[in-house]
Amino acid sequence: MTLALYRKYRPQSFAEVIGQEHVTEPLISAISNGRLNHAYLFSGPRGCGKTSSARILARSLNCAKGPTPTPCGECDSCVGLSAGGGGSIDVIEIDAASHGGVDDARELRERAVFAPVNSRYKIYVIDEAHMVSSAGFNALLKLVEEPPDYVMFVFATTEPEKVLPTIRSRTHHYPFRLIPPAAMRGLCEKLCHEEGITVEESVYPLVIRAGAGSARDTLSVLDQLIAGAGDEGVTYARAMALLGVTDGSLLDEICEALSAMDGAGAIGVIDKALEAGHDPRRFAADLLERLRDLIVLNQVPDAGSTGLIDVPSEVLERMTGQAIRMGTPTLTRMAEIVHSALSAMRGTTAPRLLLELAMARSVLPSVDDSAAGLLQRIDQLERRMAEGVPMAAPAAAAPPAPAAAAAASQPVPPSAGTSGREAAKAAAAQAAGNAPSPAAQGDQPADRASSAGQPAAAAPSQAEASAATDAAPPSPADAGGSAQAGPATAPPAGQSARAAAQDSWATEPAAPAPQAAPAAAPPAAGGDKLAQVRGSWEQIKQAVKDRKKTVAAFLMEATVTGVDNDTLVLTFRHAFHANALTSDSALPIFTEALKSVLGGSWRVRCEVNEAGAAPPPPPARPASPPPPAAAPPPQAPAPRPEPGPPVDYESEEPPGPEPDFDPPPAAAGGSVTMEQAVEMFEKKVGAKKL
Repeated sequence: MTLALYRKYRPQSFAEVIGQEHVTEPLISAISNGRLNHAYLFSGPRGCGKTSSARILARSLNCAKGPTPTPCGECDSCVGLSAGGGGSIDVIEIDAASHGGVDDARELRERAVFAPVNSRYKIYVIDEAHMVSSAGFNALLKLVEEPPDYVMFVFATTEPEKVLPTIRSRTHHYPFRLIPPAAMRGLCEKLCHEEGITVEESVYPLVIRAGAGSARDTLSVLDQLIAGAGDEGVTYARAMALLGVTDGSLLDEICEALSAMDGAGAIGVIDKALEAGHDPRRFAADLLERLRDLIVLNQVPDAGSTGLIDVPSEVLERMTGQAIRMGTPTLTRMAEIVHSALSAMRGTTAPRLLLELAMARSVLPSVDDSAAGLLQRIDQLERRMAEGVPMAAPAAAAPPAPAAAAAASQPVPPSAGTSGREAAKAAAAQAAGNAPSPAAQGDQPADRASSAGQPAAAAPSQAEASAATDAAPPSPADAGGSAQAGPATAPPAGQSARAAAQDSWATEPAAPAPQAAPAAAPPAAGGDKLAQVRGSWEQIKQAVKDRKKTVAAFLMEATVTGVDNDTLVLTFRHAFHANALTSDSALPIFTEALKSVLGGSWRVRCEVNEAGAAPPPPPARPASPPPPAAAPPPQAPAPRPEPGPPVDYESEEPPGPEPDFDPPPAAAGGSVTMEQAVEMFEKKVGAKKL
């Protein structure tokens, strides 16, 4: 039987403890300066080195050459407390989970008064100290407060808040933390090298992620993979199958589907993953972590080199392209949706349904009225405008009917013999496209029909001509003819309105032809170089991609906007893309590609257009659409009628047909009798007397 890796490679000195420098350095200084305390409290997550540090402290204090921060490893105390040693009689380890009662505390108190057998100090290491009962802590309180000079207590716990405050206040508290991924990877690579095991580079991120920052858990997972490895060593496929991690190709497929807003493709990837035996909850958790990585890549383009994202280089290139295509607003909203679905999956009986609903919501930002959905839609519109994709024009409103348009655009001025109330009624009827009421038809003179027949819209020259014609006095013959023919030949008002509308449509001038587009301005200085750069832009990007794909991904958001002598001006929509291209690692690659394609030496200036306005398109694109039709000329105002005599609206009665009966004679004194009123009421409205 082989010894477990976490026991075989347990640290033997403070220098071998990784990721806990904030604890080991103060302890080393305290030992070197002789400023030791009688009680210590080590707290932190499981497997981060609390018990190992307590043993190292005991070795350092009881070493034959000590107290020293670097134990010799040769004396009886150092050998007994080593990884394969049998322990020391003066270093007592107590598991408080099974010995936390008051009787155990009393027994410890009785034995603590005896001096150490063959060491300098008698050290009690109480593991899982939060499991000690309150009565047990109270029994130890006096001993912990005032122990003998040769007695030392080290409490190790994962929940320091459960330790009795009176005990915690009498100790020096050192909080341990989770081990960073970079330090953990170095430890794993060192152990695999010492064990002589070949491990693929892509396996280490899986092992570190499974360990979640705990050295013991990480080494246990690595030990399991090494035990099941074949002659080829630990492979990525076997590690992925053994750990139950979602395949990276499935995550790439679903991210591509989400970036294209392809709901069918995303649900198809979910079906493929579940058919392969993946747990929906684990798939959602892995997808959420991938979205997190993409968000980090959008904010920190060099996250791969700084250690924020630990993935292979080829996977990092694919993720960079996905992050740029999707954008931060889309990634943020999708991450929130997946997180909500993952929280709802706890205890549910249909996790697959929740996962599929989350994918359907992710690709439909138009139905999301939240701020995240609005931000995603705005980001998509800005991206389309920056790429030169034409927007769908809104549907034009249906043109009004000719008669209604003519009636609405030609107000009818009231004549001298027409009341203001009649004019208002006639104008409302014409605006609605209906004929005037019969009561108004009988009372409209012929000159109103003639004024309605005048064209309402005409060119400025025609309007001036018509105004001059109206201003000229009519000839006597015309005036007389019109005076004679007016009362006899005036057509009905409905026919006059229809004839007026037809005349207005017939006399309306045609829309002027669109003016020719102005000639293109001559190119400014540097136009030849600008055209040369734009014509060779695809070759430049390919040359950059051949050198480094990550830098080529930054150029996907770049637009060539100008050339100033030997300086190339690029415009970006986001500042982090511009900063990434001008970094010390990316700019030499880009300038070298420019030199190889265009020749000469080039400098680059990056500008940021945060407003999302699209830069001028390159000349290689199709010509812009024709300008819209010119607006119709302003209409000539209709001649205003001559002011008539003031009208008494209060006393005026609405016009109506003449009564077809003789009114009853008035009674003496100018009043009407009841019989006369009843008779007039019967004849006028057809009422019957009851």
